[in-house]
Amino acid sequence: MGLTGFGVFFLFFGMILFFDKALLAIGNVLFVAGLAFVIGLERTFRFFFQKHKMKATGFFLGGVFVVLIGWPLIGMIFEIYGFFLLFRGFFPVVVGFIRRVPVLGSLLNLPGIRSVKSNHCQTYKN
Repeated sequence: MGLTGFGVFFLFFGMILFFDKALLAIGNVLFVAGLAFVIGLERTFRFFFQKHKMKATGFFLGGVFVVLIGWPLIGMIFEIYGFFLLFRGFFPVVVGFIRRVPVLGSLLNLPGIRSVKSNHCQTYKN
């Protein structure tokens, strides 16, 4: 969990410092390594290389590669798109968890935000 947390921290810090390629590269390596340690190497490999997730994996790992070769802005755009495609199934779970947090839950239950979330989840159910 620590490696994944440090990876997210370095990615965030690298973006704040105007896409510093060294910090983003360290963040990418730590995030992927942390993910592999948390869920295991075999499950990580199976997660990334499922047939229906190959496009998402290509964008995410391609973005990591592009950051490592020195184009951080373009690489991060690819990574964010790939990350969204890879983990979009987890977003409703995260929103459900955040709804239970006292202050954040009341914000997510506001009428305008609640209707956006419910329409978005209906799209995934269809």
